[in-house]
Amino acid sequence: MSTTYDTIGLPRTFGPIKPVGFLRRVRDLVLDRLERQRVHAILSGLSDHELLDIGTTRGEIDYVASHRDIDPRGSPSAE
Repeated sequence: MSTTYDTIGLPRTFGPIKPVGFLRRVRDLVLDRLERQRVHAILSGLSDHELLDIGTTRGEIDYVASHRDIDPRGSPSAE
């Protein structure tokens, strides 16, 4: 902690400002959003047959892109 003095000479102590944690959360949210958009674009570019090969349908693309760690068929995906 650091000590500063106000105009009448009384000490004030301030805790350290931690913008790094906030900025890290913002960065993580932005990166997660970009990854969801990338997955959505890739899945949207597949044919219906290719989607069936990986066990999903065109109607599930939004769900799969938003929940990459959850298998839409109910079983956890292997990472």
